[in-house]
Amino acid sequence: MSDPDAVAAGSSSDSGSTPTVDGSGSHTTDAELVDAATLPGVPDEFQRLWTPHRMAYISAGREPMEKTCPFCAAPDKSDEDGLIVARGKTAYVLLNLFPYNSGHLLVCPYRHIATYDQATEEEVAEIGALTQRGMRVLRAVSNCDGFNLGMNQGAIAGAGVDAHLHQHIVPRWASDANFFPIIAKTKALPQLLGDVRRTVSEAWNA
Repeated sequence: MSDPDAVAAGSSSDSGSTPTVDGSGSHTTDAELVDAATLPGVPDEFQRLWTPHRMAYISAGREPMEKTCPFCAAPDKSDEDGLIVARGKTAYVLLNLFPYNSGHLLVCPYRHIATYDQATEEEVAEIGALTQRGMRVLRAVSNCDGFNLGMNQGAIAGAGVDAHLHQHIVPRWASDANFFPIIAKTKALPQLLGDVRRTVSEAWNA
């Protein structure tokens, strides 16, 4: 997984101008910035949140996920590419690719099982231990005020990947509520997934 910060740093000009990324994903420097009013398009009152990393999943649709389980595939990747924070004996922890909040973790058994009652005693114990560890690490690195924990089991219960069991750990802050999710179906996330994975993984292994 490429590091956007490293890419940005590598594109700086000799003049020391700070590179920025425009809506198209192109890198520019301060000297190259132009007045938005001079660009084509019709201005309006809306703000835009550019999230190009999601395009791969929008264009792919559900079919690839139905054919290939992402939670079975992730452990075969590097920690960076799989967004994996920690690996246990029967279960592992990774970042949610579609987070509700920054630091949204998932705890998954390696085995491809759909519901909690299919887990062995060893898997249940390790899922619980990893969940506790994840909460402690998130509290330490993000100063969160609380958590939402849960398992959506089955498509009818809201599971996005209903064939593979996963426990959600969502950090919450007293000030994290705003109007975006209510009227715009949008979450504002202040950190990139790669940065969050690195921070949590380093704290986990400290």
